[in-house]
Amino acid sequence: MNRMIPPTQARKRYSQQLKLERWRVWFVVAGLMGLFAILLGRGLWLQVFNEEFLQGQGEARYARTLRLEANRGMITDRNGEPLAISTPVQSIWASPRSIELLPAGQVRPADWEPESDKDPVPLSQDEVGKLARALGMPVADVVKKLSETRRTHKGETIKDKDGKPSRTDFIWLRRQMNPQDAKNVMALNIPGVYAQAEYRRYYPAGEIMAQIIGYTNIDGRGQEGLELARDKVLSGQTGSRTVIRDRRGYIVEDISTIVPPKDGETLALSIDRRIQYLAYREINKAVSDFDAAGGSIVVLDARTGEILALANSPSYNPNSRERIDPAKKRNRAITDLYEPGSTLKPLTVAAAMQAGTINAKTTFNTSPGALSMGGFTIKDTHNYGVLNAEGILVHSSNIGALKVALTMPRETQWNMLNAVGIGQRPGLGFPGESAGKLRPFKTWYPIEQGTMGYGYGLSVSLMQMAKAYQIFATSGIEHPVSLIKQNAPMPGKQVISPELALTIRGYMEKVTQPGGTATRAQVVGYRVAGKTGTARKQSGGNYADKKYVGSFVGLAPVSNPRLIVAVMIDEPDIKKSIYGGAVAAPVFSSVVAGTLRLLGIPPDAPTNNILLPSPQDTKEDEAWVP
Repeated sequence: MNRMIPPTQARKRYSQQLKLERWRVWFVVAGLMGLFAILLGRGLWLQVFNEEFLQGQGEARYARTLRLEANRGMITDRNGEPLAISTPVQSIWASPRSIELLPAGQVRPADWEPESDKDPVPLSQDEVGKLARALGMPVADVVKKLSETRRTHKGETIKDKDGKPSRTDFIWLRRQMNPQDAKNVMALNIPGVYAQAEYRRYYPAGEIMAQIIGYTNIDGRGQEGLELARDKVLSGQTGSRTVIRDRRGYIVEDISTIVPPKDGETLALSIDRRIQYLAYREINKAVSDFDAAGGSIVVLDARTGEILALANSPSYNPNSRERIDPAKKRNRAITDLYEPGSTLKPLTVAAAMQAGTINAKTTFNTSPGALSMGGFTIKDTHNYGVLNAEGILVHSSNIGALKVALTMPRETQWNMLNAVGIGQRPGLGFPGESAGKLRPFKTWYPIEQGTMGYGYGLSVSLMQMAKAYQIFATSGIEHPVSLIKQNAPMPGKQVISPELALTIRGYMEKVTQPGGTATRAQVVGYRVAGKTGTARKQSGGNYADKKYVGSFVGLAPVSNPRLIVAVMIDEPDIKKSIYGGAVAAPVFSSVVAGTLRLLGIPPDAPTNNILLPSPQDTKEDEAWVP
């Protein structure tokens, strides 16, 4: 028999049960609220405080910033003729990560569709072969590129989660293709292969301007010459375009404003392409005729200091950059140093006459053609007897130049050489330009001061010698030299008096006439002036017996100088000739004659002005050192 529970007790038990269930409910609710608060906090942290990181991670998976190449600035000569231009080309690239190379005999099904965005596109061997032929590459090279894996900075292969090598996202297949050839590649419609517009540098003047212009690498960065020195100006500024790309590399949409590229500036040089061609032709011929190791020539505008031509031999073709001899890259006229020899004598005479230690009537006894000093014997080619300043230059007397140098304080001689730029870089901003070597005058011994009087014991570049001779062409004023076209002459400085400049110019004109050492420098219809130099080269700390430098530095026309031309022939064959009057002066004559005609400079002498000496009267410099 069931016992009946009183109603009061039943209500009490039910009440206790309700209180227990309510506690559980609140516990669960509190737990859920706590979890919600945690999620909310995490969401705030990610969306507010860590937004930049998440946005970057998301964009890394679908957004790409494309580089919009700027057109590299053109380089022209002073008349606007192009010397370096950028031509549009196409470069072909691939994404190995999105490609799977199939074994031989297998092809991709016509109805193939990826199961996920991570599935690579199958590529048959037949398609690879067609791609290789269109690229003009061996099939093996294309396969190697399409199989390229990602690597660490130490060169170790990066692997995926499944342990397989991770393919790279980007690799160039072939750079800078002809646009039509690239179009043929893209017409194959091979998945994972794309084209990108680029520019390739082209040099119309080729080897004639190579050492001045230089060249760029495949990425359009200057490597030599003015391409390197003015790279920032020529490069311009690249633009950008941020887009969304799918896994195949196709652009879906732009997601930001396109930043257009800013093309590089056009660089107008002081060089005249016509004169440059003439100078290169003649220096190249001389190097070949005398089997020389090399040669250089500089043509300056005497009024402005602008460089109208600067040529070297041997040279190279900057349009074929695969195999360039490093020795041919040097701009010898600016970077290479040599002892100037007798071409320095006019500066020695000018320094002494400017200082007042000698004048036009001062004479020096050079007999008997040899002079002992400091344990050395200085010699002339002949016994010239008593000479004045003019005679010392005309006969190129080493003894006379030494005695002139010793009439003045060491500091006076040093000041003249320093004033015309010897021992200082020419200031062209050209890579590798040399300052030469001019030791402090306080360290000079008398024998050293004397030998510097005829061009030994110091070193110069050919550009420095051309620059130094400005004072004889511009009424004693020395102007800065420039490879960039100038709208007006740059301010110069007075080094010697106008009267002295005219006097030395007259002495140097006699050097080119019968009785002088540079009769081969004469030009039909024009008066010319200059000085020859023949110097031994140093080798292993001593002077070599069979290595010489023959040079000539001169100006024209004498009545109103417009050109300064410096020529240097390095190591001419001693069996042919070593003397500056024979190897360098004829180059001067040919270049000056052609240049004066190109510039329309009127003659200042009769057309029958050429006076050649008899063979027995022909004189040469003495390439002698103590």
